[in-house]
Amino acid sequence: MQEPGVAEKEFSPANARYLMKQILCNRFTSSAVGGEKPADEEPLPPWLTEEDVGHFASEFERTGFTGPINYYRNMDRNWELAAPWADAKVEVPTRFIVGDGDLTYHYSGIQDYIHKGGFQADVPGLDSVVVIPGAGHFVQQEKADEVSQHIYDFISKF
Repeated sequence: MQEPGVAEKEFSPANARYLMKQILCNRFTSSAVGGEKPADEEPLPPWLTEEDVGHFASEFERTGFTGPINYYRNMDRNWELAAPWADAKVEVPTRFIVGDGDLTYHYSGIQDYIHKGGFQADVPGLDSVVVIPGAGHFVQQEKADEVSQHIYDFISKF
């Protein structure tokens, strides 16, 4: 992935529509590995339209995927640049909202970190953690009314 051109071939602009559906519709489920229909055969969720997918795809067809790929190529450098803040705490009042189907919520150790004190230690201003059932990574789009209500309830305290 670090060598320019290699990942770009995998994320070909010619496959932009398919890739957008994969990225936007992917969920962590017990059947997430194998056996499911390809993304181009799955119906879109109600929060996403063909027009939305078409817009995102046309932009990546125009620009390619080098920009987003470069974010991941640069992770080591980002770590280095952020090193002075490695032990910084998030002191401001915070409510963390995540979808239960967000792939990142299922990375090894993440749920223990979030729910067993590690997150609270790093974010002393943490008011609460809200896990939204049936939502994935784009929780604010997938469950807009529910997320908006949680945000409203949170900011109403101030």
